Amino acid sequence: MTADAPGPGAGPPSGGPEQVVQAPGSAPPAPPDHGGGPATRRGTAAAAASRLLKRLATANESWTLLALIILMGYFTAAAPGKFLTLTDLGYIATNAAALLVMAVGQTFVIITAGIDLSVGFVLVLSGVVAGEYYLHHGGIHAGWGVILIGAALGVATGCAWGAMQGFLVAKAKVPPLIATLGGLGAAEGISYLITGGSDLRSVPQRLVNTIGFGDVGGVRWLIIISFAVALIFGLILAYTRFGRYTYAIGSNPEAARRAGVGVDRHLIKVYALQGLLSGVAGMMSLAYFETTSIAGHPTDNLTVITAVVLGGASLFGGRGSMLGTVIGLFIPATLQTGLVILGVNQYWQYAAIGMVLVAAVYLDQFRRRLRERT
Repeated sequence: MTADAPGPGAGPPSGGPEQVVQAPGSAPPAPPDHGGGPATRRGTAAAAASRLLKRLATANESWTLLALIILMGYFTAAAPGKFLTLTDLGYIATNAAALLVMAVGQTFVIITAGIDLSVGFVLVLSGVVAGEYYLHHGGIHAGWGVILIGAALGVATGCAWGAMQGFLVAKAKVPPLIATLGGLGAAEGISYLITGGSDLRSVPQRLVNTIGFGDVGGVRWLIIISFAVALIFGLILAYTRFGRYTYAIGSNPEAARRAGVGVDRHLIKVYALQGLLSGVAGMMSLAYFETTSIAGHPTDNLTVITAVVLGGASLFGGRGSMLGTVIGLFIPATLQTGLVILGVNQYWQYAAIGMVLVAAVYLDQFRRRLRERT
């Protein structure tokens, strides 16, 4: 059967496209807006900006940066012309350089839900080992060959010490707090035994004049080294398998083990990394102070842990970032420098760092409870 043809005034067949008849001389009809119009694009951009602002507002790094800005503003107002000058900023960054290197390693450790209390005296022990080598191989007149061998010995000592503590944590199942507290005492005791209780001052002048006080374009080598370490290991933490395994173990070690991650082996690597970076910090300290300064690092572990927790890392593991650690470190560093400028007794400085650590841990607990509710 054949369908009837439509009449002259009939519309389009059912289901067919509607035909638009354009009058002679009129403008063509506007194409339909499928989401690409100016108004729609403005709305999409506004929504994207809103999401970005929300992420920035809830990011731990943003709040840490805000706290640092407020602290700097206070000391600038309290000591105008003395604080926040280029000289003062350089002084803060130089003094914080070795601490930043140790804080990088501590970030990895804390993300695995561990902790390392021994960093300050592993720094000292590494410097003592290198200093003893320098003492018997030319002293202050030693050349670069001797300097490099001594530095390798110091860094290797730190790495081995960290690996030993990692073995205690991973294989012997000793809690990190106890394993590293014992490591702290042992490293301190061995340092005093090697030196006989006296600091070594036979640091090669070439090391002092370059790494200790040398600069590139006005920026100290100590600052360059510390930020280079933070950048490199920040990328490793964020974009490599090693970083992903670190987060996975901190979030749920049993789940990571079932997924094929060698949890024990990775923990040993993480603590070895912390020891290695403490060894690097020991060489930086040796170059800067021109001595082993055995008694000069009693609160390094306190400062480093405070920096990492302030930066947003959770003591329960699974959370943290290198950017947060870098910002977090400059809060106690700025606090110490500001209190010195204001003439506050150094013992109050120790008390202030302790109070900041307690506040940082409370903030970590508060964030954790907030996440559990949501």
